[in-house]
Amino acid sequence: MARRLSAGMLLGALACGPAAVPREETAESRRDSLGTSAVFLFGDEFSGPAVDRTKWTVYTGAVYNSELQEYVDDSINVHIARGTEAAGASDGALAITARRRAGAPGRPGRAEFTSARLHGRELYRFGTVAARIKLPAGAGLWPAFWLLGAGDWPAHGEIDVMENVGDPTWVSAALHGPGYSGNTPLTQRWTLPGPDVTAWHEYAVTWTADSVVFRVDDATIYRVTRAQIAAHGSPAALDSAKYVVLNLALGGEYPSAVNGARTPRLGLPGSTLPIIEGGEARMLVDWVRWTK
Repeated sequence: MARRLSAGMLLGALACGPAAVPREETAESRRDSLGTSAVFLFGDEFSGPAVDRTKWTVYTGAVYNSELQEYVDDSINVHIARGTEAAGASDGALAITARRRAGAPGRPGRAEFTSARLHGRELYRFGTVAARIKLPAGAGLWPAFWLLGAGDWPAHGEIDVMENVGDPTWVSAALHGPGYSGNTPLTQRWTLPGPDVTAWHEYAVTWTADSVVFRVDDATIYRVTRAQIAAHGSPAALDSAKYVVLNLALGGEYPSAVNGARTPRLGLPGSTLPIIEGGEARMLVDWVRWTK
């Protein structure tokens, strides 16, 4: 997602609740819900009545990449969906919905759109991080599931487990670090062989000291070794503790590079506005699980 957070911004984003600290060695262990021998580190089944603030911070800070939304903490943008709204989920789902403000574009300096971004409150090194997600379709909608390092970007690294910019036929995965950030060469686009992104899919990464392996529905879509990373810059970013990020952005540099939209909204064609205004620009997350 190429999100630039300074150390100071990170501390501010995580300040309103339990501190996010590396817990690789101190996490309370339990077997994961699948009955395997993996140790469960962090996750959420999104089965409660509301977003669990002991697990997540709803980020309301700066926006990057020339995106068009403001991140807000509002139930119209982030809530736990149930019933038909969460059809196909196990027991409720996190819903992140992008909205267009009434009377938009409104006053100068105020974002025309609102959306939500969640940060996991715990940081870990290595393991398998997976989520079951259902995405919206619409050029310029930019949902993402990623891991961000707890420090200056890109020195502490970023692992983009899944990104999509509105084309429902494909997703992308990427790594960011010193010498390979922003328009990183370490990226892979993958076309889904079956149902498109508007169906439920499992997106996952297995991250070790030696490699990062990305998967969709158990199919390996991209593998990057430490040596391959070192060919572009320091692989040390691979070693820093990271936390989960879930968000839905609108427009910006990456969507524009794909769909060619420049004006009046960078990366967001007018044809997508009815999707947003109709409440259909929604990312659903059935669960997130980090095991090791």
